[in-house]
Amino acid sequence: MFYDNQEDELKEKYKNLLIALGSLSKLYSSSISPYLHYRGHEGVFNYSFNAIDHSRSDISFDSSKNSIALGLKTFLHNNGSTFQKIAEFNTVDSQIRQFGSNHKKLVKYISEQRNKRLEQSLAITGCDHMIYHLLTRSSNEMHVSELEMTPITLKKIKGVIKKDNIIHFSDNIYEYKFSLSKNTLFKKFDLSNQIVDSFEVRIIDNPYNVLNDLIQQDISTDTSLGEECIILPLYNARNEEVSKGTGLNKWNAAGRKRHQDEVSISIPRWIHATFPDFFSYNPNNNQSFNLKLPNGQILPAKVCEQGGKALQSNPNRALGNWLLRDVLKVPVGKLVTMEMLRETNIDSVMLTKVDKESHKYEIDFLKCGSYQEFYDNNQ
Repeated sequence: MFYDNQEDELKEKYKNLLIALGSLSKLYSSSISPYLHYRGHEGVFNYSFNAIDHSRSDISFDSSKNSIALGLKTFLHNNGSTFQKIAEFNTVDSQIRQFGSNHKKLVKYISEQRNKRLEQSLAITGCDHMIYHLLTRSSNEMHVSELEMTPITLKKIKGVIKKDNIIHFSDNIYEYKFSLSKNTLFKKFDLSNQIVDSFEVRIIDNPYNVLNDLIQQDISTDTSLGEECIILPLYNARNEEVSKGTGLNKWNAAGRKRHQDEVSISIPRWIHATFPDFFSYNPNNNQSFNLKLPNGQILPAKVCEQGGKALQSNPNRALGNWLLRDVLKVPVGKLVTMEMLRETNIDSVMLTKVDKESHKYEIDFLKCGSYQEFYDNNQ
């Protein structure tokens, strides 16, 4: 699928870094099974295989490379058969509650939402294939497994039954369960005959000695602030609605005739005041910059409109075509609503300045509530 097709040198780098992390397990646990935080796993994977990191975006994938999208997971191996969380649906809680005791309709709705998110995530990343890359841990060992990531086959759903506060069901490929209390979907991973690689991890008895040795070394301190990031809303933050003639619906504005894909992304006034150097915005000399999309495409973009209150691509319809048609799947002529954004669990974007000198930026999608949290923490 993915792992077996990577160069041996990259696989060795991956394993050696995981062994190094796992060797320090006693910093966190007394278990003989190596400890590994999922963020550590994601970082090692992307670094080792030169993969694109999607962990900052609120999509169904953590990484991608060569048109393959990957969901990365790490958990204890145990008997090789376990349920793991694959999606949350807190943003559609009110819709879920409307089904009451009609569990079959609820399962169909959840399955449809899951499938839509997978389709949308493929559109965002520009990938055409998706898999799970699993790293499981057992006594002094780690194991690599890979499985197809598939949509839920709606016509094959069967065995819908509620036990306590959990609804169990399956399709023609996998078993699932949905937690009503947590609005969370779990999938059963059966790793029988799926392990493609295993390697030993020797856990150091006293990892603090290693840390002390590291402190004594002559390590230069990096005092740079690293990448700068801001979060922008895909809606009108003043009334928490998607305006009918601005933002994602700018194509519907009154006045001149506009292209059906014309959009803009709102830049609230306080952003310029709090982060004055992020865009280096000057209304008298408005310099464009390169904006990299999650699918790798690079668009010329700029801050525009009075007071620098909007972000647009050049041509304007390039960003709109990707946002409206590829990602949100909005038919031509249909207005985007807040309900649509909540259903996709995306209402914000994060802009990251990755290179100050050459004015390079990246854009990623974030889950609902991300802009409000950013505002609360920085305004």
